[in-house]
Amino acid sequence: MKRSVDALLDYIHFLRVERQLSDNTLASYRRDLESYIEHLHKVQGIENLSEVMRSNILLHLDDLRTKGISARSIARHISAIRSFHQFLLREKVTDSDPTIHLDMPQIDQKLPRVLTIEEVDALIATPDRSKPQGVRDVAMLELLYASGMRISECIGLDVNDVHITMGFVRVFGKGGKERIVPLGKSALKACELYLQTARDQLQGKYPKTDAFFINQRGKRLTRQGCWKLLKAHAEKANIKKEITPHTLRHSFATHLIENGADLRAVQEMLGHADISTTQIYTHISKTRLSEVYKQFHPRA
Repeated sequence: MKRSVDALLDYIHFLRVERQLSDNTLASYRRDLESYIEHLHKVQGIENLSEVMRSNILLHLDDLRTKGISARSIARHISAIRSFHQFLLREKVTDSDPTIHLDMPQIDQKLPRVLTIEEVDALIATPDRSKPQGVRDVAMLELLYASGMRISECIGLDVNDVHITMGFVRVFGKGGKERIVPLGKSALKACELYLQTARDQLQGKYPKTDAFFINQRGKRLTRQGCWKLLKAHAEKANIKKEITPHTLRHSFATHLIENGADLRAVQEMLGHADISTTQIYTHISKTRLSEVYKQFHPRA
């Protein structure tokens, strides 16, 4: 029978090659499963993964709770353990899956903070369009809000990824997965203006780069640089909410769903592997409807 360590290495290899998960996600899975296997061996005396039963997994989870591990982290552990045992069964390393009927802990789901349409308009109106940096910032804000892409995806864009004539952007998400996201007129116009008037000025005599968004030294804009720009523009727009680059992604999804967009379409544009991740935006929509009702209904 294959040793537990070897089985774990095979599983991590499967996640890297077949699922194309990021290095951070792989490290998280590996860390959780090493903790699980160590508990099976050292605490419960189980050497063979085919001997594992549901009760053994529950003992490990109880140990995590005793150590003060949060419900969210335990849910992550369960997800990793469940996926691992499904892999073992599929590869015929074991004959059964002990994670069947394993319940996930209840987690208080925090609704992401979103901007109103008026706040988005105020934010995009803030950059100084008389300067190349301002023209770039308008294009960046328009693109983030128009596509819902992650900030890492935005700063990773190359010039050839933004197809202005065809009206879409090609995004490379987690694990290098490619998706096509349509763009509206405002974003296309802002990106076109940036390419025609501002990017060459920022590039200057610095070495050429394929990066779409560049800084004043002609290099690819960094995550930290983008975050600083967004924070500065939010302050100028007098937006009191705590705002991050992900706020525009949340706002993109929420505004689409509030206006009747199909959940599956939003899932596709966001690049979510599981639609359950996208469903949180329906909760935001319902919460805002409830707030409007309480504010304006005479008997609320």
